[in-house]
Amino acid sequence: MSTIPLQEFLRRATEKCADLTHRATIQRNIDSYDVAVAKGKQRFSDWEAARSRCSEIKAEAIAHLDRYLEQFEGKVKERGGHVFWAETAEDARQYIAGLAQSRGVKTIVKSKSMVTEEIHLSGALEKQGAAVWETDLGEYIVQLRNEPPYHIVTPAMHLTRVQIAQTFREKIPSEMNGEEPPQLVAAARRKLRKAFFSAEMGISGANFLVADAGMVAISTNEGNGRLTTTLPRIHVAITGIEKIIPRLSDLATLWPVLATAGTGQPITTYSTLIGGPRQPGETDGPEEFHVVLLDNGRSQVLASREHREMLKCIRCGACLNVCPVYRQIGGHAYGTTYQGPIGSVLTPNLKPSAGFEHLAFASSLCSACGSACPVRINLPHQLLLNRRDAMAKTGQSGSRTMFRLFRWTAMSSVRFRVMGWLSRKGISTAKALGIAGSKLDPMRPWTQYRNGPEVPTQTFREWWRTHGRQ
Repeated sequence: MSTIPLQEFLRRATEKCADLTHRATIQRNIDSYDVAVAKGKQRFSDWEAARSRCSEIKAEAIAHLDRYLEQFEGKVKERGGHVFWAETAEDARQYIAGLAQSRGVKTIVKSKSMVTEEIHLSGALEKQGAAVWETDLGEYIVQLRNEPPYHIVTPAMHLTRVQIAQTFREKIPSEMNGEEPPQLVAAARRKLRKAFFSAEMGISGANFLVADAGMVAISTNEGNGRLTTTLPRIHVAITGIEKIIPRLSDLATLWPVLATAGTGQPITTYSTLIGGPRQPGETDGPEEFHVVLLDNGRSQVLASREHREMLKCIRCGACLNVCPVYRQIGGHAYGTTYQGPIGSVLTPNLKPSAGFEHLAFASSLCSACGSACPVRINLPHQLLLNRRDAMAKTGQSGSRTMFRLFRWTAMSSVRFRVMGWLSRKGISTAKALGIAGSKLDPMRPWTQYRNGPEVPTQTFREWWRTHGRQ
């Protein structure tokens, strides 16, 4: 296993844990989501039933992925659209970059898309001379700062109003007319409007692909999504193959559940269905419509019976918001496109040779992520499976040996008492000699990444003899 991603993760995580201002910003923003989501769930007569239905829809789609994708492709082509199957990220980049070059595209606007971040599309397009504009406000802010998105749903969650204002003063000073939130939004709008009206190509993601209708379903809270997909003469929608759903009627459940789980809304502000290029008699829409269906490791996840449920993910970000690890270290520490629990289970399987096995251990296994997931992905179980796979891959057996020792100890009250006494003495001796956490520490595989426990002044048995019957 490569140690570079692990070392960088530990460095970033340590840095962010010590940044109390950063942690307070994240806590405040996620707390506001928590309140909204709790209120949003009350609008459902049975939230758990809605979760179960969403899980069933996605499970059905994944079980028959080939059939539903081919059905979707046929419907799109019937209306004059184009569908490209991209096996790898490089295939997707080459197709879109080649399309832009052949059509003389100089300016490209993008609505929010995590898949374009996954394949590093913007850099490839800029390399051949195109100007690429992120038009989602959060994405635009982090683009100006040359940063990746911080959160699946809220790309600039880590920034305060003061930091955003400072970024705008440095990057778009001519548009500034004040530093209050409405004025900052207006500054971005003025700058981006020029891009919208000059762009020859618009690139979007997709929240869902509807098989029986042959339509791309997009959910946004800003008007940029519809401007991106209608104003330029070419619209390219790029999405993972797992976004397929069987029926148009399935959106009646999936759309409100996605909105509620992600932001607490009853439904996102703009819910858009796009099925092809502009048809005769229509007044708006692109002249060309292209859908890029990205595999990039998803087929190998599908082939695994143990891991395929990860493909049910609808990218709502709920698991990030409830994760105690994410709340402390934030999104950039992971070093991946998809952060938090879903990123920790998905990334090592999409990129098995990239050295991200350590992400499975960036979890307390509290199970909050599994309880929050609106499509009932068993994220804690997936994290355990990834831990197992990581241990098998690296050949490390220390943890297994320690758990076997604990099992043997816990099966006898005498052994438990003796081993407790030895542990307390051992920790006290290591601290007294100053070797705790050093290379001489026999517990270094554990303490090199964690603070050693404080030795209690008395055991529970001793406390119980004194206080247990009070």
